[in-house]
Amino acid sequence: MLLRINPNRKSAIEPATPAKDTGKLLRRGFAAGIVVFAALGATYELRSQQPTNPNRSILLPQVNRPPDANEQMAMHEQNAKKANFDAANLERKRQIADDSAKLLKLASDLKSEVDKTSKDTLSLGVIRKADEIEKLAHNVKEKMKLTMGGS
Repeated sequence: MLLRINPNRKSAIEPATPAKDTGKLLRRGFAAGIVVFAALGATYELRSQQPTNPNRSILLPQVNRPPDANEQMAMHEQNAKKANFDAANLERKRQIADDSAKLLKLASDLKSEVDKTSKDTLSLGVIRKADEIEKLAHNVKEKMKLTMGGS
């Protein structure tokens, strides 16, 4: 709240009238808005202008030239490596699928054998089958790490 001293009264302080200050603020705000719109219009006009030579390349000449024999050979080797990696990755995925199917069969066989035995005794065949399942599961896990780690 603004306070003004009344020139007629030396000791009295009265509040400033908001109508006088509002008019000044509106004029200043309007002027600032005009300046902002003018600046935006100028930047839009600069951006919308077309370049003088549209056929001129933006890239450096070294980028636009065709690859030489060494670069072609390097690209071919890169593509061959990628193809070999993709083929090996597909083979690992196929092996993982086969091993997983074998793992499922061994696990179901183990369950049926465990169900046949009494609760106090386990046969040597059950323990061997559980060990085989553990080794196969470890191999599947390692193959999965190889597949995921290659990319």
